[in-house]
Amino acid sequence: MDRLIAAIEQTQNPSIVGLDPTPALVPSIIVDEMREEVEQEVDAEQEHELAAYAIAYLEFNRAIIDAIADIVPAVKPQIAMYEALGAAGLDAYTMTCEYAQSKGLYVLGDIKRGDIGSTAAAYAAHLAGFGAHSGHVDMWHEDAITINPYLGSDGVEPFINAANAHDGDVFALVRTSNPSSAQIQEVELASGMHLYEHIADLVSQWGNSSIGEYGYSRLGAVVGATHPEQGQALRARMPHTFFLVPGYGAQGGTAADVMGMFDSQGRGALVNSSRGIIGAWKKQEPTSYISAQDALDHVAVCARKAACAMRDDLQSALAER
Repeated sequence: MDRLIAAIEQTQNPSIVGLDPTPALVPSIIVDEMREEVEQEVDAEQEHELAAYAIAYLEFNRAIIDAIADIVPAVKPQIAMYEALGAAGLDAYTMTCEYAQSKGLYVLGDIKRGDIGSTAAAYAAHLAGFGAHSGHVDMWHEDAITINPYLGSDGVEPFINAANAHDGDVFALVRTSNPSSAQIQEVELASGMHLYEHIADLVSQWGNSSIGEYGYSRLGAVVGATHPEQGQALRARMPHTFFLVPGYGAQGGTAADVMGMFDSQGRGALVNSSRGIIGAWKKQEPTSYISAQDALDHVAVCARKAACAMRDDLQSALAER
């Protein structure tokens, strides 16, 4: 986590922006203009709509990245939104990640993979790349990824190995922000612990061999902002585990809710906002746009304002602790 922590220290901003575009979050004029473009360049008519959305997502993401690159240390593209568009969407995903890295941002690929053995090792190519005869290829351009640890160490070690070998990081789901997570994560075990606490202990154990300069391991934990008391308890339970904290903003989490997830030095957590940043334009949507570029400019201005507001909110709460 050393590179991530250094990036946070440089920006003095422990927030990350989720790049999770959907048809509802991208101004329709952008898609319309891209549709006209692909109709001239893509032969297969059935692929026109997929290609139009893929290009629109990419342009949308670039506008947001340009607007926030000097404010936030990191971005988190959610791969499912791109996979929904097939091959064209995956191109948009990898190009988004590459563009974000070119702007100096730490890229956390939200891929939530969970498998074992050779399959897990193949998924870990998100960090390791592919070693062909012609040399190593980094196809995904990610600095970290998310995983599901519920298959045990068989499903975690291949990702940790890839992270160690290629200076990457991994975040395992521990206590997630969705309401129904309690159905599984709060199940009480024979020991008296809840299942998420047992997973927290395992994540701490699995990460012990990769603790870096700042005292945090390469294996982090996803801990939702909507569970502030549990998050604070997990911080004490996992002193060497960096937290990715979803649920701030649109999902109801506040700056006060996440304060207990930082350590005594104000480190140890990265707070995510997705719709609150990339969908900020919808709160100030004009009656019409002149062009796709006009819409992208509006998206960028609103995203920047929202990112600054989030930064200031977190900084103020940290200063008052």
